[in-house]
Amino acid sequence: MYSELVPHTVSPEAIRARRPHALVLSGGPASVYAEGAPHVDPRLFELGVPTLGICYGMQLMAQELGGRVDRTGVSEFGKTGLRAEADGALFAGLPDEQTVWMSHRDSVVAPPAGARVVAGSPSTPIAAFEDTRRKLYGVQFHPEVVHTPFGQDLLKNFLYDVADAPPAWTPAAVIEEQVERIRAQVGRERVLCALSGGVDSAVAALLVHKAVGDQLTCVFVDHGLLRADEATQVVETFRGHFNVPLAHVEAQERFLDRLTGIADPEEKRRRVGEEFIRVFEAEARKLGGTRFLVQGTLYSDVIESGGAEDGVAAKIKSHHNVAGLPADMRMELVEPLRLLFKDEVRRVGEELGLPERMVWRQPFPGPGLAIRIVGEVTRERLEILRAADAILQEEVRRAGLYRELWQSFAVLPAIRSVGVQGDERTYAYPIVIRAVTSEDAMTADWARLPYDLLETISSRIINELPGVNRVALDISSKPPSTIEWE
Repeated sequence: MYSELVPHTVSPEAIRARRPHALVLSGGPASVYAEGAPHVDPRLFELGVPTLGICYGMQLMAQELGGRVDRTGVSEFGKTGLRAEADGALFAGLPDEQTVWMSHRDSVVAPPAGARVVAGSPSTPIAAFEDTRRKLYGVQFHPEVVHTPFGQDLLKNFLYDVADAPPAWTPAAVIEEQVERIRAQVGRERVLCALSGGVDSAVAALLVHKAVGDQLTCVFVDHGLLRADEATQVVETFRGHFNVPLAHVEAQERFLDRLTGIADPEEKRRRVGEEFIRVFEAEARKLGGTRFLVQGTLYSDVIESGGAEDGVAAKIKSHHNVAGLPADMRMELVEPLRLLFKDEVRRVGEELGLPERMVWRQPFPGPGLAIRIVGEVTRERLEILRAADAILQEEVRRAGLYRELWQSFAVLPAIRSVGVQGDERTYAYPIVIRAVTSEDAMTADWARLPYDLLETISSRIINELPGVNRVALDISSKPPSTIEWE
């Protein structure tokens, strides 16, 4: 389905003018009864448009319609067992017993008048309700995440059966729309693309090239924070597959200088983001002046940076390509992927003919290894982390698990612990292994890697890297943790 994201302050009149098939009220971090919490115009529920409230959206719907929301003292975060009534519209054809993904402290303790409770969990008796007369539906869990196995089926029930919405939004439609928008924005001006080698910037580059052809020049910046041999691989791949001019800028020293003495993760991101822009501005001057800069910014980047248009999204961390941009930036941004999530970008990439190994390359953050070193970034720590990560990647690929994981990487906390090697005391760094499964990076679950694989990785890292004497495994999900440590 084609969908638009609008702020909670949107008026019922504006909604009616869009003539939507359905409305979805999203989750959010606030409590509906807290001062300043986001609310909607109650007339929204009188439009007769099928409406689904998810988590906070369900609680808001309940409260606005006369139900009651309260903090029961029992929270639910992560996978939760649910019992559903299959005769309800949302759960039609789905198992009575299923697993869902919860993330809440407040609960609906009394549904609104006219609503029937159709699902519950041991800690949340009212986990879903339906008011078929008014076409209002609510679920406390998150059907939109991969960790709710039947979540997509529930959404299909709501969209196809309840709302009778046509499934007409496809990758081809996205490409057509974005090509038109890029041409309208850029005109005949020259364009630079910030190329990282990941699927996001690659798809953004292909979309812009499809729109404006040889007006585009790609710039790959080696900031010295990449994984082993990554710069060489990126340059060879792009020059070998795409007929697009590529400038390779080696800027390791200037980035490391900017990070000297910096331990705060937000400051790291800000400095890396600003330095990227300065490099791109210098490259633009070499080309005789370039007005536009293409970035592979995703909607997940915008959300986590607290930059959604409604202004109420919680700031989780500043992505270098969103909140890390300098205020005096001289170039205008072109961001054709800004309203897409990673899984959607991959489908668009496949439609554009992007090679499979690039489409399915695991995400790598723009600030690179700088935010996988918890503490100050130094050459020594970079060398250790780069070598540890190379061992991890090699063993994950050898085990045939690379495509099954959303991300797998090593983290180096800037602390030391005591060990014993060769009957002698050591005082060295630990390495943390992080591997997760996900669909869009908004939620993630820790990957259950085989014990023998973990043993091999740990043994190799400790035996092959003199500066490491301990390996740990991160078994936290998102939420409450994030995928990256910083």
